[in-house]
Amino acid sequence: MDHERVVRDVTVRLPMASTALEACQWTVSALARHTPATISILLGVHDSLRCVAASGAWQVFSTVPAQAGSDDSGTPRRDQQRSIVARVYGSGEPAVVPDVTADPDYLPVRPDVTAEICVPVRDRAGRPLGVLDLQWSGPVETERWRRTAQRMADRLGARIATLGGPPAESRSEKLLRHTAAMTSAPTDWDLMTAAIAAARDVSALAAAVLVLPGPREPRLGTPTGTPGALEARMRAELAEAGPAALARMIARAHRHGSAYTLGEEGHPPTADYLPLTRAGARTLVAVPVGPTEGGGVLLVADERLLRPDPTTVNLIELLAGQAWICLDRLRTLARLREQASSDPLTGLRHTGPFGQRIASATPGRTALLAIDVDGFKDVNDTYGHQAGDQLLVGLARALEGALRQGDELYRTGGDEFVAVIEVSRPEEAVRIAERLTAAARRTGRTISVGVALPRPGESPERTLRRADQALYAVKRDGRDGVHLSAA
Repeated sequence: MDHERVVRDVTVRLPMASTALEACQWTVSALARHTPATISILLGVHDSLRCVAASGAWQVFSTVPAQAGSDDSGTPRRDQQRSIVARVYGSGEPAVVPDVTADPDYLPVRPDVTAEICVPVRDRAGRPLGVLDLQWSGPVETERWRRTAQRMADRLGARIATLGGPPAESRSEKLLRHTAAMTSAPTDWDLMTAAIAAARDVSALAAAVLVLPGPREPRLGTPTGTPGALEARMRAELAEAGPAALARMIARAHRHGSAYTLGEEGHPPTADYLPLTRAGARTLVAVPVGPTEGGGVLLVADERLLRPDPTTVNLIELLAGQAWICLDRLRTLARLREQASSDPLTGLRHTGPFGQRIASATPGRTALLAIDVDGFKDVNDTYGHQAGDQLLVGLARALEGALRQGDELYRTGGDEFVAVIEVSRPEEAVRIAERLTAAARRTGRTISVGVALPRPGESPERTLRRADQALYAVKRDGRDGVHLSAA
């Protein structure tokens, strides 16, 4: 094999390439005439490597993560190994793999591949632009081909840099990237951040604000990070305009659909959007979010006088639809988690969250109040379980009302409750317990309460056991009272 000829044949047309994509495709086509290897060129786009030219395989990986995924501690996940191409792109060092079966990072593109050579594509300053990857299914002079591949990659990289760098990310690729970010958002705040970033990026406009439905009236979505100047002014004007103005914007979007400005001077804005023009917005895209009943609106704006095209508006509509689906999913999951951690009868949190709460009890400051309803069995036996349930619900509301802001009440059994409160001294816990017994009497029932504060080094289970023992002491003394466990 005349490797000098390979380099000449591959690089002779590079100066004529008018785009980076064309330069990569010519390189692959010319190189394929000299070797049966599977060839691919991948260029870096955001956090991925995108395959822009390939030959010799029935299927290639279109995009490859540039880095391995990691768990919450930052440790790379075993199910997301860093591929050989990502390894080379990240390190800037070539990789020669004589036996791909021995490398856990190999990406299988053909079942018969035995060896792989991957070299970085760099600009003249040595910055990585992507990789040139070759895979063989037969014998190969790995060192000769590594040197040849690197020479070709260096010339390709110089040409790509001259042409302005790798191809820009297309709008469809942006949409896919942002959709993935919204889908994986773990919280409402993360979702709003992703949706706002997506709207700005896809539209190329400066500011985006979500107006969402609230329990009673529309509200502005939580600001994400530090908003730009226009976005900050928009939020201020919308907040000053008030819920009625927000409701009109939502109603307009849902009644008539998405709308956008034409970028023409001298035309007055619709009255509903006056708060935005006062903020300095001269370009506006307004897109409905969610259903007609209970939905919101996404407002994307710029201080410049621009002319958004209908395709851009369509993409923002897709983003808004995806954002609402993701928001609805997060809220559904939150409701399910709340239901799973709450007592279905009283609505109080039950034993699961209670165990987590007492595990974080502070010695000397977190008091546990074990509560038992006096004579509850007699109510059930005399009047039936429905009457017993009604008693528990009414008592739960009364006890909640007697607690302070921040105190927590759990139902841990049939007629058993535990309050977890923060106090500065034991006497304060006793006073709160006495408030609970007084609240119970006002419902026509009585309760017995045992109080205990965690000792240094004591397990939460032991503290709760002492509170129960104090409760039984009240029962022995005639019920309807409070007893403090010895410190």
